[in-house]
Amino acid sequence: MKFFGQSKNDATKNTEEVTGSENVQAESGENAVFAEPAAGEESAAFTEPAASEESAAFTEPAASEESAAFDGPAVEESAAPEETASAGPVEAGEKSENEEKVKRFSEAVTRLKSELKKDVVGMEDVVDNVLCAIVAGGNVLLEGVPGVGKTRLVRALGKTMSLPFSRIQFTPDLMPSDVTGTNVIEKDESGKMNTVFQRGPIFANLVLADEINRATPKTQSAMLEVMQEHKVTVAKQTYKLDEPFFVLATENPIEQDGTYPLPEAQMDRFMFKLLVGFPSEEDLADIVSMTQITMDETADAVIDGATILEMRELAKSVPVIDEVLKYTVNLVSNTHPELEKSCASAKKYVRYGASPRAAQALITCAKVRALMNGNYNVSYADIKALAYPVLRHRIKLNYAAITDKLTIDDVIKLIISETK
Repeated sequence: MKFFGQSKNDATKNTEEVTGSENVQAESGENAVFAEPAAGEESAAFTEPAASEESAAFTEPAASEESAAFDGPAVEESAAPEETASAGPVEAGEKSENEEKVKRFSEAVTRLKSELKKDVVGMEDVVDNVLCAIVAGGNVLLEGVPGVGKTRLVRALGKTMSLPFSRIQFTPDLMPSDVTGTNVIEKDESGKMNTVFQRGPIFANLVLADEINRATPKTQSAMLEVMQEHKVTVAKQTYKLDEPFFVLATENPIEQDGTYPLPEAQMDRFMFKLLVGFPSEEDLADIVSMTQITMDETADAVIDGATILEMRELAKSVPVIDEVLKYTVNLVSNTHPELEKSCASAKKYVRYGASPRAAQALITCAKVRALMNGNYNVSYADIKALAYPVLRHRIKLNYAAITDKLTIDDVIKLIISETK
């Protein structure tokens, strides 16, 4: 699927055709590029055609004509070398192509949001961040009280993205093999016994890990390799999962009986931690009205897995200036109270700071967020907006923060304000 324009092979073919055209002109007696002009002739890059001849490809217009190519000025006799003259159209063409790709990216995200609104009421910020993490290739942890639509959001995402969907209900008695799969013995037609790998529910593109904190640490550890490397190893055999692959997990922050806190290694593998709050009165009325009609998801498919991968590749090409990169590094470093240059708020309220994965996630997701907003560059606003979902599960507060009744988001806000 060529969702964002022509492929690399097509571009190479077009370049070869243009090069061939220039060679033909050189052989037919016209002044070739980089050739010295005769004594009585004017010197110009991409020589001007004779009065009786048509203007060839990439030639400058006659002196009496206006320069039409990209509305640039006419090239004077003392123009810069040929490389400078040819750079203008190429850079303008690349800029126009990038603008078109950014426009298509933004339109695709807008269509996704429009379809999701058929099944999900409110939660605009949560939806934006989930889409951002999915395009960036990360996993998301949704935390909220029961009944606020966490599971419905994940199911609706599977429909709008045309991705195979799988749900795993985590319970204390769930075993690792119940998640990843196991080897079973089967008898073939000839009566011979063979060992066959029976795939578990983790083999899907979009996996909902419902109430993930109810599983034991042994079962939770089975998710580590899957979430980070997108692979499953069973009995010394490794199986690679199909791309794109996402894990969207939910947890209930209220009930503590029968739950097991997620290990730090697993928490760090979630790109975002999103807080799903209780809906407003208006949204609650819309939810009740919607569910009186049907409880099923009605959203239509908008994109597919191949399109998501193309969108991800486009996001990788978004430039990040050195100043924004330095600011991101300083922001993550300021969460570590043990560092000499860390900010005062971190030294006072933070016990453990964020890992290097936080800086990676900030830059990767900031590129996607910029494209979602129709921009082809990362800004400071993108980094500051994403700092909350990226850092809130990677920073551990100390007793002083609890005494001052500060939440993790309050401390992140203080760190952002002190980061230069």
